[in-house]
Parts: sequence; C-alpha cells; structure tokens
Amino acid sequence: MKLLVLGGTHHVGRAVVETALRRGDEVTTLNRGLSRDPAPGVRALIADRSDPEAVRRALDGGEWDAVVDTWAWAPRVVRDSARLLSGRAGHYGYVSSRGVHRWPWPAGADEQAPLDGGDPAGEDEAGYAAAKRGGELAVLESFDGRALLARAGMILGPYEDVGRIPWWLRRLEKGGRVLAPAPAETLLQYVDVRDLATWMLQSAERGLSGAFTTTGPPGAITLGDLLTTMLEVTGFDTELVWAPPELLLRHGLPLGMELGLRLPDGSAPSGMHDADVSAVLAEGLTTRPLRDTLADTWAWLQAEGDPAPRADAPSPDTWLDAAAEQRLLDQLSH
Repeated sequence: MKLLVLGGTHHVGRAVVETALRRGDEVTTLNRGLSRDPAPGVRALIADRSDPEAVRRALDGGEWDAVVDTWAWAPRVVRDSARLLSGRAGHYGYVSSRGVHRWPWPAGADEQAPLDGGDPAGEDEAGYAAAKRGGELAVLESFDGRALLARAGMILGPYEDVGRIPWWLRRLEKGGRVLAPAPAETLLQYVDVRDLATWMLQSAERGLSGAFTTTGPPGAITLGDLLTTMLEVTGFDTELVWAPPELLLRHGLPLGMELGLRLPDGSAPSGMHDADVSAVLAEGLTTRPLRDTLADTWAWLQAEGDPAPRADAPSPDTWLDAAAEQRLLDQLSH
C-alpha cells in the first residue's frame, strides 16, 4: 500500500512504520521532525499537526491508500487532518483506546458498552477518554464507512513510553528483594504493539471498517507470568515479594496502578482485563508469546536506553517511594 502515518516516531507509530516497511509498503510520515530521524526508506513530511495550514502545505496534494493516526490530544487536530485527507485516502485507521467507554467498565464488555462523550471540534487535552472519543467522531465525520477505530487495551512491547514494562524491568534489574502486588494469579489482558500494527495494516489493506476492542484474549497470562517471565528473559537475580493490596495501600505504595489492577483509592476495578475480544479475533488479530514481547522490550531498552518521560503523565521515577518499599520489605522479612 501507499501508507501515510501521522506521527510515526513513538511507540505505536514507530511500530506501524517498521511493520509497514517490512511488508513492502510505501511509507510516508508526517510529524514535526523533532524526535527521531526517519527510518531508511521513509518519505518524511514535516509539519506541526496542530497547524492545519502547515499540514495542508506538507501534504501537497498527495494521495494514499491508507492513513494511520495515533493522535491522543485535542480532537480538533484529528478532525482537521481527516478533512484534508477525505478525498485523497481510501482508509483511515485511528489508534483509539478502550478508554472511550464510559467508566466504570462492565465486566466482559465488548464494543457495545456505553461510550464517553466527545467533541470532534474539541481543543481540550485534559481528559484522555473525551479526547480519544472526540478523535473517533472526528474521523467518522470524513471517513464514515472507511474508518477503522482500534480501541486498544494495554499496549506493551518495544518503544513503550508509558513506562509499564520498562519501569518493571528497571526495578527488577536492581536485584535483591522487590515488592510485587499480590495475588500473582491476577489475570492480565494486553496487546503487543507490533501485533496491533500488523492487524491495523492488514485491515487497511482489505478495507475493514468499524470499531474493535483491540487487545489480546482475556485470561491468557497472569501477573505472576508477566513478572517471572521478565526474570527468565533477563536473568536478573531478583526475588519477588508478594504483598496484599491492603498492605501496599497502608504503606502508601500504589503498586498495581501502573497495570490497571487498582485505583488510587486501593479498590480493584472490574472490566480492565476481561474485555470480550471475539470480534477482533474473528477479524484476524494474532498475538505473539509473552516471552517474545518481554525479551524484545528488554533488548530495545539495552540498545536505546529509557524513553523520555511523557509530557502528559507523571514521570515513572515518581511512581514509588523506594524508602517506603524498603520499610515494608523489612517488615515482611520478620
């Protein structure tokens, strides 16, 4: 395909670009040109997405078979881009989020669960759920019937800049005894960023449209699987010390929040890791083994170092009080 990636340098966008190049697609990116040099073979267009006139000049009458957009902030930016491309691209794939569903998410929810409100003309970047839902509506204004809304769950794998797996890998790398949020049997649901990218590109190629909860099957792995597999692929000499959530809460340790296992008040939300994904699996999403996801993430971290903290989220360095962790570890050793 002739593919236009709006973004293309971070996490999902980078995985989409690399996957498309391996497929043999002709790839164009549009971004500010500040984060990374373009990958070899990519035609790089430079523009600030928030400036529609700059985007129009950069696109310069080009046409593409498909567009992939990862924007997560003001929906107006998605609307402006979609309008500019409406007659010049056949398909628009928008990387959305399960966050567009109204909270609290019901257990076992599918695509029909109630949705949050969103304004396609919105300039507000404060609310992630409303911004992503507004982005969906913005795409549908110009590409209804030709738009794929990939409502991703927890996205793991190389280039992750949220901090979940890189943060855990760096914690475990220190060795010794490390707290983990019990129970180890807690079920997790996630998608590898490269599996998400592959599915979106294959779907674009065949013109699949509609909204899909895009994450792996529920119940495939546990928290214990995640952390012990990290130790296996890295060889770290680290002991996991499992602590019940009420004890973590009492010591001011928010472990588990980074994986959506509990809320700031310590409660465990339903619906986070048990989504019904029968629709996306029926449309061809395939998932790789957990070991591959974790080994490749560790290899990327070793090669490139930790990603810069996201501007829209607290730095992972502030997530956990090391002294409070040590105090609880000392208590649990007696």
